Amino acid sequence: MLILAIVLAAVGACCLAGAACLQHGVVTQSTTGPVLRLPAIRTILRSPAWYVGNGLVVLGSGLHIIALTLAPLAVVQPVGMIALVLTVVFTGAALTRSVVVALALSTVGIAGLTVLSAIGSSTLTPSPDLALAHWALPAAAALVAAAFVFKGRARCLLLAVAGAVLFGFTSALVRAAAVASFSPELLALVIAEAAAAALAGAWLVHQAYAAGSAATVVGALTVVDPLVAVLIGAFAYGETSIGTLAAMAAPAVVAVAGLVVLARALPKRATAPARPRTTEGALRIALSADTYWPDVNGAANFAHRLALGLAERGHDVHVMCPSTTGKSFTEAVGGVTVHRIASLRTPFHPDFRFCPPWRADKAVPELLAEIDPDVVHTQAHFIVGRAAVRAATAAGIPVVATNHFMPENLLGFGPLPRWTHRLIAKLAWRDLARVYGLATVCTTPTPRAAELLERNGLDRPVMAISCGIDRAKYAGAQEKSEHTTLLFVGRLEAEKNVHELIEAAALLPQDVRVEVAGDGSVRPRLEALAAQLGIADRVTFHGFLPDEDLVRAYRRCDVFVMPGTAELQSIATMEAMAAGKPVVAADAMALPHLVRPGENGWLYQPADTDELALRIGAIIADEAARAAMGRTSLEMIASHDLESTLVEFERVYLDIAAVPAPLAVRI
Repeated sequence: MLILAIVLAAVGACCLAGAACLQHGVVTQSTTGPVLRLPAIRTILRSPAWYVGNGLVVLGSGLHIIALTLAPLAVVQPVGMIALVLTVVFTGAALTRSVVVALALSTVGIAGLTVLSAIGSSTLTPSPDLALAHWALPAAAALVAAAFVFKGRARCLLLAVAGAVLFGFTSALVRAAAVASFSPELLALVIAEAAAAALAGAWLVHQAYAAGSAATVVGALTVVDPLVAVLIGAFAYGETSIGTLAAMAAPAVVAVAGLVVLARALPKRATAPARPRTTEGALRIALSADTYWPDVNGAANFAHRLALGLAERGHDVHVMCPSTTGKSFTEAVGGVTVHRIASLRTPFHPDFRFCPPWRADKAVPELLAEIDPDVVHTQAHFIVGRAAVRAATAAGIPVVATNHFMPENLLGFGPLPRWTHRLIAKLAWRDLARVYGLATVCTTPTPRAAELLERNGLDRPVMAISCGIDRAKYAGAQEKSEHTTLLFVGRLEAEKNVHELIEAAALLPQDVRVEVAGDGSVRPRLEALAAQLGIADRVTFHGFLPDEDLVRAYRRCDVFVMPGTAELQSIATMEAMAAGKPVVAADAMALPHLVRPGENGWLYQPADTDELALRIGAIIADEAARAAMGRTSLEMIASHDLESTLVEFERVYLDIAAVPAPLAVRI
């Protein structure tokens, strides 16, 4: 039982640390100053992370209570100090000598208090003096008054201590209500007062979050809450003798000293200075991306091309994205400053990394304060993008939000059953609309994608701006192959439907070959399907190709095939068109914007492999028609030149940077 109690207490402490980090992140993203004002409540109440934090508080408290029923207080209570240590680690605070000393002092002090309390405690008196317990209320009020005389770390510490005093008072009232013999009327009054004190304490804790670090707040709660409860128990309830109380003075001083040292050692909250926006000269642009080069996907490729193109046009471009190594670092790539935020590897995909919310919520506001951009352009509403929208909105920085997201592109990576996908997709769209609803301007690559956003809850117009491609890169002499070649380029995932291309190839003449450039989780199944259909020798899986080899693959293919049904634009299809190739694509999502049936290729009904084979066969059987379709592809793709995309986004940036954005608390 002892080991189980320690494990439960440790897990509970982890939950409380996670809760503090989440709630601190929500609060700091909801206000620009050190005071959390009433309008921010609506913002906080709309944040899922805040509710998750509350859930972790309930879970952590419950596990701690269970642990107390399985082992002595002297064993369980010190384990709770793990919450303070983890909060320091989760928030990314540097473990300087001062921080380590502070943690050691607080841990030793609380352990000493707990041991002495367990040894010298006695049964609560049948008639506790509740009036005497109310000394905590004026003490908390005095701390609050003092807090607003000071600024920065001192304000945070005083507010956190005031909240901890009220929580200790709440614990004392709850204990009295549970043990003492009160009349029903008095019992109801005690419970109501405990609830009011708890709510007031929670408000003060959130005010402390707005003024300083999460670790300072957790430290105050860990140290001061039990101290107040012990003092009330000693003087109002008769639970602790005067001798024991005197002995507890030394560890109490040690614990409080550790708290003060910690508050002084942790950095102040970073706030972005307000400065007038200007349209003169180069802009300072901050791009946020949850996936970025060298990741291989459409969103990452677009963000990388956009950043490089804007830098070439003379703008000061910064990118905030997950680290490729796990640790935070900054690098210069092609004139772009890339800020890599500490990341973790996802269990669902071998190459994809993500930033934990507590890392992004801390790092992104600090980076924006350092960069001081004229505009923030987010490429996603996920962890880094969400933090960027929150921080920029709170600081009054205009935000451009571009959507590359469809839930169907992600659901295949998780272990959830298919029957849940519809509900999850609906919730995902609602979440996207909630975040992007705060942006100054929303864009997406195609009119069809814009319509999809508006239909799924984004109650504002959306601009369609093509992702654009570097047409010159793919232009050039065509390379002939001895066989008729079909090409697919992209991730090998379920929504790409590459199996339809392989099944259609089995219905085509023997001299037709298929090249597949890309990799992903369904590659083994596709290879097995080719073998099962007896065309393994006609299908080549290249994996990821370097740029030079990929361009050659486009130039030597006869027909490009895109069977995906979740394409918001399809960069690969555009690249094939820039290489002068006819296209056969699924009649789904944005692909009809790129294919004019009979002019530069054909559309087919998704899953109809007979029609797909028929459309491909018609093109490869008529060389003149194939060449004409290739020329039409070249004409059509001219409007998607990357230079046009850069000019369009530059115009948007200048328009919104010219008007000061109102400071608002909207998430």
